[in-house]
Formats: sequence, C-alpha cells, structure tokens
Amino acid sequence: MRIKPNAMHPVSLVLATFLVAACAHAATLTGTVTNGTNGKAAAGDEVILIKLAAGMQESAHAKTDSQGKFALPLSSDDETGPHLIRVIHQGVTYHQPAPPGTQSVDVKVYDSAKKVEGVNAVADLMYLQAGKGDLAIMRLFAVDNTSQPPRTQMSDAGFEFNAPENAEIDEGQAQTAGGQWVNTTPVPQKIKGRYAFVFPLRPGQTQFRVTYHLTYSGKATVDPKEIYPLQHFVIIMPRTLGFTPSQSGVYQDKQPPDLQDAIAEVASNTKAGQNLSFDVSGEGMLQDQNQNASSDGQAPAGATADNRPGGGLGKPGEDPDPLDQYRWWLLGGLGAALVGGAVYITSRSKTQIPAAASATSIPATTTGPGHSAALLDALKEELFQLEMEHKQGQVSDQEYAKAKSALDQTLARAIKRKT
Repeated sequence: MRIKPNAMHPVSLVLATFLVAACAHAATLTGTVTNGTNGKAAAGDEVILIKLAAGMQESAHAKTDSQGKFALPLSSDDETGPHLIRVIHQGVTYHQPAPPGTQSVDVKVYDSAKKVEGVNAVADLMYLQAGKGDLAIMRLFAVDNTSQPPRTQMSDAGFEFNAPENAEIDEGQAQTAGGQWVNTTPVPQKIKGRYAFVFPLRPGQTQFRVTYHLTYSGKATVDPKEIYPLQHFVIIMPRTLGFTPSQSGVYQDKQPPDLQDAIAEVASNTKAGQNLSFDVSGEGMLQDQNQNASSDGQAPAGATADNRPGGGLGKPGEDPDPLDQYRWWLLGGLGAALVGGAVYITSRSKTQIPAAASATSIPATTTGPGHSAALLDALKEELFQLEMEHKQGQVSDQEYAKAKSALDQTLARAIKRKT
C-alpha cells in the first residue's frame, strides 16, 4: 500500500489533535462568578489571576460576561504553580485559591453596604508578654456576619478597637473564613487611642490581629475599653505574670487547652464599655507547646480527658468550657505571638522563635537571615504535601484551611526576611 507523501497517518493525526486540544485547554483557566446576595450571575466584575509563587504577582486580567463566566490565559510558567483568583465586586475583593492543575474555579461575591444588620463582634483574645522594659500585647478579634440575605459590610471604619494611648502599633492582619492572613494596618481615628481596620466584613467570620507594645516598669494597668458587646473576652499570659482585676467576679480562671505554661482569664457576655481593666505585674514570655497538640486540635492518642475546671470540655452535665471552642484560635494566636506578636521584645532578648504556627509540622528555627533559605524550602515542601493530601482526601477542608493559612503567613514572613 502506497501512502501519499503529504498525508498524515490516522494515529498521528489523532495524537496531534489530542495534544493541540490539551495544550489549548491547559493554557486557559476558566470560572464562574455568582452573586451570593441574589443568586444571579455577577456580570462585569473584574477578575485577576495572581501567581502565589511570584510573591502575589498579577499575571492576567479578565471581565465576567453576562453569565458571570471568565477565562484567564496561562503562560507555560503559570500552569505548574499555585494561583489565587481575585474578583472585585462593588469595590470589595473576593478570593478563591487555584492549586496546581486547577482548570476551573467558581467564586461567590456579595453586594456591599456601609452598614449591614447581622454583623457582630463575638470575641477578643488578648495575649500578654512582658520583659526587657516592654509589655507586648497581641489581640485576636472575631466578627461574625450572619446577614440575611448575605451582604458584605464595607466602610472606612469596618472594625474598631481601643489601645493604650502610649502604645506603639507593630502590625495588623485580617483573615476571612478559609482565607489566608493579609496585612492591613489599623488606621488611627479621631478619638485618641482608637483604631479601625478598613477591611470588608464578608458573610461568615472575619478575624483581625493587632500587635502593639508599650513601656513597662514591672507593673501596668490594662484596660481593653471594649467598643462592642462580646460573647467572650479572654486574656492569655504566662503563669509568671501576676493578674489582679479591677472588679471581682468579672473573670474566671481557666487552663488554656494545650498551653500548660499559660493561664487564661475569661469574661463572658460582656457589654460595650464595661470595666474589664486589670493590673499585670512581673515578667514572662509565652512558650511554644504546639507539639503537644495533634493536628486536629484534639488530645494526643492515649491521653485521658481532663475534667478539672477549665480543663477542656468540663465534667459531664456541665456547660462546655468556652475555651474549648477557641482551641484553634488559642494555638494559632500563640503561633502568631511567638512569630510576630512579641517581635519587639523577642528581638531585643534574642529569643528563639518557632517559625511556623500550630497547624504546621515544620521544625522550630530562629528568625536570623541565615535560616531563610532552609525555611523557604521547608515551607514550599510542606505546602506541596498539604495540597496533595487535600486533593487525595487525606485532609479535611477545615484542617486544610487552617494549615494553609498558617503556612501562607509564615511563608510571607520568610520571603520578607530573605528580601
């Protein structure tokens, strides 16, 4: 049988067609944006492709069509790396991760307003550390948005808090449900000592962290001056620090889960403006004990339940310990306090600081520049392993979100130190 010189063999033709189609498919990331407030397609929204491996670099832009659909071109370098899809709707940004190999992404956005019913602060966790003539305070706030229909609250003073007038703000961060921590500097307000996070309060829970320090002579009065009513106000500090409340009967002594060298003081169902001030004395630093907790926040295998007051869930028939619902917050907050919350003190005392938050398994290291390369390699390997385990169903969505957030935060810090 004679084959024409210019004719392609049928098998070769099929392979060529397959390869062309595969390349064309891999070169585009598609998706749909839906308005969660009205359930309709979000038309005309800007969509941005962000390369995470390149330090949050924008690599492509698109607009959603009348059906809310978009297509983002991928370069050959883009196809193998992790990305973040950013959608801007009514001036508010929404994000959805796109791990390596992702071909399609769905993003939900919401209508926004300056004031939305159903937005309430629920908790304020305050971490205290003292030494070298300074008192370092890291606070973790939680705000719930249960609006119906769901909407985003966005204003110039989205969430406010008070700090001592002589305090120096070190850093601020915010995190949406399932998202990563992002830097956002608190903005001073007209009232002295009051600050605001200019950050959208999307449906679900938003958390804020702020770190500040002030001069300390061995004793100080701390007044949180809460602006909002709270379910719980929690103070976490080393056992070596003394604690004396201004009013008796306000706080309950608790043992923080998995933080044996720390103590907690809990005030429940507090009112806006309520006197929650207290005196703190002595010196002490919080210690890393994250290795004592398993990855899911439960007690290690073989451990017996702690039925002492404040020792977890409490005795049968009693109300659950309020600290148990904050187990992840307590550990994650400790990681933040060790990594960044007490930067001012630890940098002066040259204390070794664990590099990763509680949800990771990266060994502790120092923050010196000589460790940056090794830390970056370890973080990248951990991120890759986490992505693979999540895609294989070995890690739940909740565990994945918490671990990913901790790793992203530490990776950002490592990159910043290296540069």
